Amino acid sequence: MIDYTGLTSKEVKELQEIYGKNQIKHNKRGSVLKKICSIFVEPIYFLLLSAAIIYFLLGEAVDGLIMIAFVALVICVDLIQDIRTANTLKKLRELTNPKITVIRDSKECHIPAEELVPGDIMLIHEGVKLPADGFLLDVSGLCIDESILTGESEGVWKEASTTGGFQGEGGYFRKDYCYAGTQVLLGNGRVLIDKTGNHTQLGKIVDEINNTSIENTPLQKQMKSFAKQCTIFAAVFFLLVFTATFLNLKNAPSPNRIIESFLAGVVLALSMVPGELPVIQSVFLSMGALRLVKKQALIRRLPSVEALGAISVLCMDKTGTITKNDMVVSEFWMYQNQNMKLCKALSLACKHNSYDPMEIAMLSYCESLCLECSKKESLEACGIATSQPVFLKEYAFTNELKAMARVYHMEEKYFVTAKGSPETILSLCELPRQQEEIIHNKIKKLSKKGLRVIAVAEFTTTDIKELPQDLSHCQLSLCGIVGLEDPIRENTKENITACYRAGIRILMITGDHPETAAAIAKRVGIQHWEFVISGNEIDQMSDEELKKAISICNIFARVLPLHKMRIVKALKEAGEVVAMIGDGVNDSPALKIADVGIAMGKHGSQVCREASDLILLDDNISTILEAIHDGRRIYQNICKTLGYIIAIHLPIALISFFAPLLSIDAKNLLLLPLHIILIELVMNPICSVVLERQPADDQIMLEKLRNPNAKLLSKGLMLKSTLQGLILFITVFLWYYLLLEVTSNGEIARTAGFFVLVLSNINLILVNCSDKESIVRSWNKIRKDKGILLVNLLTITITTLLIYTPIHSFFAFSPLPLKILIISILLSFLSVGWYEIVKLFQRKIDKNIKKQS
Repeated sequence: MIDYTGLTSKEVKELQEIYGKNQIKHNKRGSVLKKICSIFVEPIYFLLLSAAIIYFLLGEAVDGLIMIAFVALVICVDLIQDIRTANTLKKLRELTNPKITVIRDSKECHIPAEELVPGDIMLIHEGVKLPADGFLLDVSGLCIDESILTGESEGVWKEASTTGGFQGEGGYFRKDYCYAGTQVLLGNGRVLIDKTGNHTQLGKIVDEINNTSIENTPLQKQMKSFAKQCTIFAAVFFLLVFTATFLNLKNAPSPNRIIESFLAGVVLALSMVPGELPVIQSVFLSMGALRLVKKQALIRRLPSVEALGAISVLCMDKTGTITKNDMVVSEFWMYQNQNMKLCKALSLACKHNSYDPMEIAMLSYCESLCLECSKKESLEACGIATSQPVFLKEYAFTNELKAMARVYHMEEKYFVTAKGSPETILSLCELPRQQEEIIHNKIKKLSKKGLRVIAVAEFTTTDIKELPQDLSHCQLSLCGIVGLEDPIRENTKENITACYRAGIRILMITGDHPETAAAIAKRVGIQHWEFVISGNEIDQMSDEELKKAISICNIFARVLPLHKMRIVKALKEAGEVVAMIGDGVNDSPALKIADVGIAMGKHGSQVCREASDLILLDDNISTILEAIHDGRRIYQNICKTLGYIIAIHLPIALISFFAPLLSIDAKNLLLLPLHIILIELVMNPICSVVLERQPADDQIMLEKLRNPNAKLLSKGLMLKSTLQGLILFITVFLWYYLLLEVTSNGEIARTAGFFVLVLSNINLILVNCSDKESIVRSWNKIRKDKGILLVNLLTITITTLLIYTPIHSFFAFSPLPLKILIISILLSFLSVGWYEIVKLFQRKIDKNIKKQS
């Protein structure tokens, strides 16, 4: 038995001690220190710090500080990427912070929503945003917008709870229950609070977000695997070089012998671990993110830039994504061509300043037809007398009748204007049989289009006593039929067709009715739209059964947020790379767990935007296609860059390996740890900008989807890069060794070898821009790119400053004589230019194959 006097102050205090505040709790974000510690797990940073410590022990403080500065730079880049700029759960809490009216100690009082406890009786009315879940004790024409949880655009008409509680199909979308975060559109009622805080349906969404960690993108996984392999090789060669150097330094004192052996091993390890990968990856993804912003796509998590290029399934919410989430009147059928009569009746039947999107749409349509029917001049145009209608009362909407009406007095007449379910309205009208069949056929046609059909009728009398007690006893005169829809976004069908051409499968996941979902899917061209699975059916499926179902079904309807998450999880477990597009809180868990979460920026909820990886600033699906194109281009160019990294790392590693074997004094080594860091963290990333700016292949959106588990380097690319690296090593090392023997000046020999290596670095990138086109043609394509010109100029400028300014002493360099400089320039071209001959033969072979075919 419910006590309608409400809780006492004492009971409230006891319950607050048990349940706490009505707030959604969230996990605290990790500290900056914790993030920095996680970065040092990477082997490259450990090696860099080890080398810096060795320099300090040797008394080379400047070299040690420079190396630490490089480490700090890369850490800052990683931190900037990792720190999220928003707090999803804070936005969720904002949904449940209004003041609310409750009954306590037998009287009404206004309290902050956070003070609600289970057992409170809450009074709700039009416009209230509900702060907790609860049972409806009584209602009066209560309609609630639950789209925030279900994604269903239509309001839900509620009824009072009975013993055991009435439930909708499958136990969801209860008619006798209301949920936190939803909003009252029409009517009023009393609610017995059942759940607060994280126990509410909205709180469950928060828990799912809390428990969902951000997974690595396919590229991150591939990069990690690549770096791991390099680290294993580096560890093996570190031991070999350490041992070889230690054995060669027989006459050196023990401490110096160990330190120099360790330093030689670190040099080789640094040369084999691709330390520039974090910086290069940041350059590629940051540049891609900047391009996408110009195309109205804001990237919130950098790795998602490339992940877009790998997606194989694109999941879309219907309401607000495929459609605009903005109800409009698309059909306006007048009975017996009485246009103004229908417009007048529909306008008066709607409540002005309503929260109901359908009433707002109908009033807006009437205003466009009748110049705002609520104004005096408009009423004249509609055939109504010049005085303003006076509202008398309302026949409230009920679930049994599925219709409502409003009564007005004007010019000594009483007007009853009704709207609602066609079945109800038509049953209250006297119509000729022939006309009735025409009307029913019209309604069926509109329903098949997926429209929400509303019938409008009126009753006029001069005697107030003739007004019935309820609408069911009213004899109405039909005015017409109105069809409403949530219109489909422009170019949606074309964009979905383009996705299919790119090999991307489309899924619609919506809270709307299956019939509506199927009708919309058919209109926008989603394949196999006839087969629809509901949320109730998903609950009956095991994980394995759901995996089988998603392999053949593209339409999921009447689903809750947790269903959406389960669908996305099943797709990922099946090996798909999944992107999810949404606009509401109900989409946020699925956005968080998807490989790429995409939010609508203009009309999407704040919570949805904060849970996403990418925000569409123009709410245009075609922007996603632009992003996918750029993602594929980035991956293609990253593969080219990795090939370049292998080609440049191989000579560095071999130089570090052979120098100790030839008993070269540690002071005369070609490459010290500082030089390797300079190449990897400055030179290489700067040069790789050229590869990043390479345009994509013309047919990139028609190519087969890549395997996200495949290795980054193909056998052909690995072979080419290895051969280029070997020839570059032979050129650089022989030139360095020859100068060392002839001049006996370690700094001159080191500087010449370093110069050839850096200049060859630039030429190597230009040669590898294309596997078939000549370097001249490749240069013609990019020579107008100011960014590429600036990068090349910057690299040459930095190298010149390192050699011919006083700072050369910090890097153990020496200015090169003119003769040695000229020979070094020629060698840098020859060391990589030979590959142009290979490309020439390849072009001839391709030309002969075309002639034969």
